[in-house]
Amino acid sequence: MLYRPLGRTGRQVSEIGFGAWAIGADWGQVDDEQSLRALHAAADAGVTFFDTADVYGDGRSERLIAGFRKERTEPIVVATKIGRRAPLDLKAYTRENFGAWIDRSRENLNMDRLDLVQLHSLPTDSYYRPEIFDAMDSFITDGRIASYGVSVERVEEGLKAIEYPNVATVQIIYNIFRQRPAERFLSAARERNVGVIARVPLASGLLTGKFNRDTQFAATDHRNFNRHGESFDVGETFAGVDYETALVAVEELRSLMPHETTMAQMALRWILMNDGISTVIPGAKTPEQASANAAASDLPELPASTMDRIAELYRERIAPLVHQRW
Repeated sequence: MLYRPLGRTGRQVSEIGFGAWAIGADWGQVDDEQSLRALHAAADAGVTFFDTADVYGDGRSERLIAGFRKERTEPIVVATKIGRRAPLDLKAYTRENFGAWIDRSRENLNMDRLDLVQLHSLPTDSYYRPEIFDAMDSFITDGRIASYGVSVERVEEGLKAIEYPNVATVQIIYNIFRQRPAERFLSAARERNVGVIARVPLASGLLTGKFNRDTQFAATDHRNFNRHGESFDVGETFAGVDYETALVAVEELRSLMPHETTMAQMALRWILMNDGISTVIPGAKTPEQASANAAASDLPELPASTMDRIAELYRERIAPLVHQRW
């Protein structure tokens, strides 16, 4: 496992992290004992960055990570998110509400001071409200959090967020099917020493190459109930790409897979080819998935011919669907 600086947090973190949405909710059935084994498998492979949110299973994911942390001795960085416990309404984003949500996460995670708190995909107008960021500054001052950042839906939101001097990280969707952040955002974040956390790196599992037209998703899985944006931003599900179109593109990617490498590992390695990324947070519900994800850090760089073909495939098949939307 290799490690990269996480922006102005002053921390070094594993370049492959662990996204803990799937062990909390919205990805079908989960088993807490298996989830704990997955967390330990990730840590055993050198993963030191774990990302969760207060709404993942209404605190379930945070509490699982708290139990896992008790059983580890090495330094572990935990990032959580706040802001989605209320309707997406600017009136809800007060210092009092933020403080209450932070305190709830502190209790769930059993941490006096949270390592990193991220504003969780708030409406675009939020990034034009300095008082929101002033409130977050106050929680650093009072010792409840060490650093804060944002999790955004749109590149423009990320660019606006990094204008605030204490925004330490930006979490953004970046994968083979969502390449727009590389145009301008990643370099702008690097110039400001802002860490970048790449989320939805496997496009909700599409880039594992394991799905087909007959794949069925459980009723509790967002890949069923949010396929068209019924519950939250459609860009969170399959990276906003039409499922049928994506399956065709995935078949074209198969020929590019390096020997003895899975498609998921190739997709993760593709993200790591950009040094503007601090860490990538694939989800895992089993120890095997967690170990395989971590192994992507050990892969050699992808050849230029592979990178060129992926760029061409994106331009031809995917960009017309998603590029200007997010």
